[in-house]
Amino acid sequence: MSILDKIIEHKYREVAERKSLYPVKLLEQSIYFSSPTVSLKKYVQRKDKSGIIAEIKRKSPSKGVINATVSIERTSIGYMQAGASALSILTDKEFFGGSSDDLTLARKFNFCPILRKDFVIDEYQIIEAKSIGADAILLIAAALPAKRLNELAAFAKSFGLEILMEVHTAEELSFNKDAEVDLIGVNNRDLKTFSLSLDVSKILAPLMPKGKVLVSESGIESPADIVELRKYGFEGFLMGQSFMQHSRPEQAAKDFINELNQQANR
Repeated sequence: MSILDKIIEHKYREVAERKSLYPVKLLEQSIYFSSPTVSLKKYVQRKDKSGIIAEIKRKSPSKGVINATVSIERTSIGYMQAGASALSILTDKEFFGGSSDDLTLARKFNFCPILRKDFVIDEYQIIEAKSIGADAILLIAAALPAKRLNELAAFAKSFGLEILMEVHTAEELSFNKDAEVDLIGVNNRDLKTFSLSLDVSKILAPLMPKGKVLVSESGIESPADIVELRKYGFEGFLMGQSFMQHSRPEQAAKDFINELNQQANR
């Protein structure tokens, strides 16, 4: 059983428990439920931004604890002041140390697109995402049959949420090439070995359907990586560990984006 299989297995149990504790009727009473969303797609494409979707995560299955004491308020505000295009907040507790409260706290202090980074397998999680202040959700092709992915995407759109679909292989992309999503992310991490290679993004780029905003995820270590990936049509760059491994992730993001801007203007 792969780590993704383990996560999804646990997620079914977790969602069932949350449904009993926090009924949909309760979620619908949130102040964010009727609030308009901010477009992740548009912010990623803004020329005055870096294209970076800056992530907050405390730990991961591949790296263990990364930054257990991160300040959501300071880091989220700092990311946006540094020039990030959007925020990605891990809300999975069991494997990534996050929570829905992390996203709601980030929402309180920021007017920007916020991606709920989690393992969505049920409509309930989409309603939950809207209730905690998210603007977009992640749907992982490796975790969902194509038909199910499309059903969840349509349901998310009915709430004004945008969808970032994540693929790892050409096969996953082929199965979901007609999916009604807003952005397509290429995860450069092999889910079986945890190895990383930006070549995954470069190989899949020519296979992407037209009209989608392309996002490269994981393994981006330097501004030169982003400069190179832009040549392949990528406009978004999801980065977490590169920043989170520092005691002040927001400062690491600022230094990175400043250097990126310098390289881009040369």
